[in-house]
Amino acid sequence: MSILLSVEGAIGQGILWGIMALGVYITFRLLDFADLTVDGSFATGGAVSAILIVNGADPVLSLFAALLAGALAGAVTGMLNTLCKIPPILAGILTQIGLYSINLMIMGKSNLPLLNSDTIFSKVSQAIHLPRSVSRWLSTSNLTVLIIGILVAVIVIALLYWFFGTEIGSAIRATGNNEHMVRANGINTNVMIMIALMLSNALNAFSGALVAQQQGYADVKMGIGAIVIALASIVLGEVIFGRKGGFARRLSSIVTGSICYRIIVAIVLQLGLSADNLKLFTAILVGIALSIPIMMEGSKQKKMYKKMTEEVDGIEEAFRADS
Repeated sequence: MSILLSVEGAIGQGILWGIMALGVYITFRLLDFADLTVDGSFATGGAVSAILIVNGADPVLSLFAALLAGALAGAVTGMLNTLCKIPPILAGILTQIGLYSINLMIMGKSNLPLLNSDTIFSKVSQAIHLPRSVSRWLSTSNLTVLIIGILVAVIVIALLYWFFGTEIGSAIRATGNNEHMVRANGINTNVMIMIALMLSNALNAFSGALVAQQQGYADVKMGIGAIVIALASIVLGEVIFGRKGGFARRLSSIVTGSICYRIIVAIVLQLGLSADNLKLFTAILVGIALSIPIMMEGSKQKKMYKKMTEEVDGIEEAFRADS
């Protein structure tokens, strides 16, 4: 029973964190930009949303404020890279370090609870009344997270699918594939990088705001390790669904990968893994997930080479027999 409830909670958590994984996917896969701002922008979204809710703002409006804050964080990273010519990894690290202090300034302390404030989850939860037969297997809080998470994920995936089909979205994808070719066609790649980073970190912050409202507090350290979780979600999604297929399928696979990651973590914790070793487990999981596609591709190439060699040998033997 406890494992079932933990899996239910993990599915909802996976969807909310999957929004952040979608943001990382934009820079990691589409733009080919190693952006480490996510650890800071994720916490920034939670901090902005929490402080606004505590001061009486509408929880939904606080999500849009978090979007704006994340976009500004991405713009800083973009300017450091495009204007100051700082390498992508270092630019992200500098922004991330700066955001730690900014997040403390926003909240006024390292941890800001929301227990006595209304959030979108508490409001929806109050409107749901489950029969006793259902509540034994599915709690109201878990159902609320699932409803809001699925709704938000569908909207975000639909908007991303539409945006990256536009001229600007296509230019961003082309910049990630071949920046020099895009520049030769008269497109300002610096602008494309800025837009992609702003969009990516806006989603990161949006996810952070949702997670903060769901868990009932914002913490300055809530974004630590977010990049590893996002990469685990992306890689797991690609291992399960493959990297081929339509763009909507790939976006959906990332959220699915995030859900699978959370389920794996929940089950492992229920089986007795210490929470102190969770980061180590995540690193091992990501390493294995990254290695599997490479090993499978290498095995496929070896089989293809062996098949071609056998065909060539057969042709040579037939030629010698005819001679």
